[in-house]
Amino acid sequence: MRVFFGWCRQRVWVALLLGLWAAVFAVVLFLYGSPVEAVGYALLLCLAALVLWASVDLLFYIRRTRTLQAMAGQAELTLSSLPDPAGPLEAAYQALVLELEEKRRQAVSDADGKQREAMDYYTLWAHQIKTPIAAMGLLLQGDETDRGRELASELFRVEQYTDLVLSYLRLGSDATDYVIRSCSLMKILRQAARRYAGLFIRSRVSLDLRETDLTVLTDEKWLHLVVEQVLSNAVKYAPGGRVTVYTRGQNLVIADDGVGISREDLPRVFDKSFTGGNGRLEGRSTGIGLYLCREICRRLGHTITIDSEPGRGTRVTIGLARPYLEVE
Repeated sequence: MRVFFGWCRQRVWVALLLGLWAAVFAVVLFLYGSPVEAVGYALLLCLAALVLWASVDLLFYIRRTRTLQAMAGQAELTLSSLPDPAGPLEAAYQALVLELEEKRRQAVSDADGKQREAMDYYTLWAHQIKTPIAAMGLLLQGDETDRGRELASELFRVEQYTDLVLSYLRLGSDATDYVIRSCSLMKILRQAARRYAGLFIRSRVSLDLRETDLTVLTDEKWLHLVVEQVLSNAVKYAPGGRVTVYTRGQNLVIADDGVGISREDLPRVFDKSFTGGNGRLEGRSTGIGLYLCREICRRLGHTITIDSEPGRGTRVTIGLARPYLEVE
């Protein structure tokens, strides 16, 4: 019905003009003394011709409209298959659309090229910066002074942020590969706890890592990154407190008794670049960590949720069930 009314709006002037011509024709015949039946017959013929023209024109209009509507959702694939123009005006419009589409594709191609160059540069930089980080770590080994421990702590943060950047770049790359296999969850947890042991000690946070024999179907490297990021946040926002890591069914739970998350911030903690009230107070939050955790879990088929209350700590639950995957 909408197509019919659209056709009526476009053809109303043509119909009025044809009606005016028919009226003029009838008046002329009448003035020359033609019988009323002849005038009526002439008007009837004009009306029949108008109805025939309107029917054919409406049929073609509906076909062309439906063709364009079908192409709307796949314009990039079918833009060159536009229906033949009905006149010079439509031909000019089609030429304009095709020219704009070509310019758009060129702009997209240029933007993709610049993005690839930037990604390659940042990836190379992130890999190269790990060499001086490792060298500084070796130089600080054995320095048990307060200054040495403080430098080691800050160096660990630099290394952590560098790994976060690398993970972010890899996650956005089409070349990201996943190796899905059965992994010991306890092995992943111990590796993460061992790496962050110094951070736990310096922050005076106790870790209660409870034993589990759960085996999960996942990518060990990427799940390890998720666990590390959640542990890092737990230590950051629970200084002098306690972090508890345990399993509940097919879920991994990492809970702390830190400052918690405000109710208004909780729905947005997984948004990219969102730091929230705690992040602004702490001053070092990037707003990328939890976003990466959510994206990694989504791609691995896992889930991640957060429950928290201000002043009563935070509980992160990672759902590890993968019933629809098979190990090859």
